[in-house]
Amino acid sequence: MNSRREGLRAARLYLVCGDQSDSFLSASLAGGVEIVQLRMKDRPDAEILDAARRFRRICDAAGALLIVNDRPDLAAAADADGVHLGQDDAPVQHARQRLGPDRLIGLSTRTPAQIDAAAQADVDYIGVGPVNETPTKPGRAAVGLALVEYAARRATLPFFAIGGISPANVDRVRDAGGARVAVVRALTEAADPAASARELRDALREAGVGAA
Repeated sequence: MNSRREGLRAARLYLVCGDQSDSFLSASLAGGVEIVQLRMKDRPDAEILDAARRFRRICDAAGALLIVNDRPDLAAAADADGVHLGQDDAPVQHARQRLGPDRLIGLSTRTPAQIDAAAQADVDYIGVGPVNETPTKPGRAAVGLALVEYAARRATLPFFAIGGISPANVDRVRDAGGARVAVVRALTEAADPAASARELRDALREAGVGAA
C-alpha cells in the first residue's frame, strides 16, 4: 500500500473548501484536518492551478493529503494526491488513466446503489451524503443518517459522511457509523477553525476507523 492510501485510511477529518488564506488552511490543519479538497467550480484553470500549488505547499508542511475537485488534469499538474469526482463529473476510468495507479480517486455517492457500485469502480474512497441539507449543495435533498448506517454496514471502501456536519451534530453521525467526516462550513465559517477542527476530531476519535 502506498503512503497516500495509508494516509487515507488513517484519516478522519476532511476539509472541502474554495480558495482560502494560508492562515485559515494552516489553522485547520493544525486542528486536525488530514485531507484538504480544493473545490473551485467555474473558475479559470490558471486560478485553480495557482491555488492548488499553494495548497500543496501548505499541506506538505502539515503532512496532509491534497485532493482537487473534478479536474484530474489540474490535480496532476499541481502534483495533488488525487481527485474527487461527482456522479456526473469526469468518468472514473478517464481520471485513473490521467492520474495513474498511485494517486487517489474519490467519488460522491447519495444512494445505496451508488455505494454498492463504487465497490466495483477503480476508486479509493467515497463521500456519502449530503447527510443534512446544506447550501453548498443547493436543491439536493438530505439523505439523512440512514445512508450513513447503510455505508457503515456495506461499504468496502473508506467513506466520509458529508453535508452540514458540525461539532454540534457530529456525534449523531459517529453513532450511525460515520467514523470519518468531510466538512465545509464547520471550518470555513468558524471563528476559530483550529478549535472547531479539534472538537470534530475529538468526537470522531471515539468511533475508531475500521479496515475499510
